[in-house]
Amino acid sequence: MSEEKESVIIYTDGACAGNPGPGGYAAIIIGENTRKEISGFQEDTTNNRMELKAVIEGLRAIRAGSKVKVFSDSSYVIKGITDWINNWKKNGWKTSGKKNVKNKDLWVELENLSQKFDVEFLKVKGHAGNEYNEKADSMAKKQIELQN
Repeated sequence: MSEEKESVIIYTDGACAGNPGPGGYAAIIIGENTRKEISGFQEDTTNNRMELKAVIEGLRAIRAGSKVKVFSDSSYVIKGITDWINNWKKNGWKTSGKKNVKNKDLWVELENLSQKFDVEFLKVKGHAGNEYNEKADSMAKKQIELQN
């Protein structure tokens, strides 16, 4: 009899004061019987890096092998990890315009981490009243406030 995979939902968000500038990220991890909130700060970063960092840190905080749904309001993150990354890798980490892919370090880390889970990446509409998306947004912004 196979062990049932733990089902986890992660809501993530990143924020930046200026772009680049000081940034914050947050993830809300909802398990079957648990809820965990994580957040962090980086001094000099971009909004896209914080969006990626939120997903990475959320995945790092859960057990490998879990069945995961990751919700992000960032089209950059969702399209990047589910679609664009395949062409980037085929093209030696170059965009269709032959430029180096930005944030390659985080994309590689996210892809490697993703392989440890049965993961689905889903887009959630930002600032549309989703309780957990709104909470992740305020947590990410709070990290920036705390540092200034």
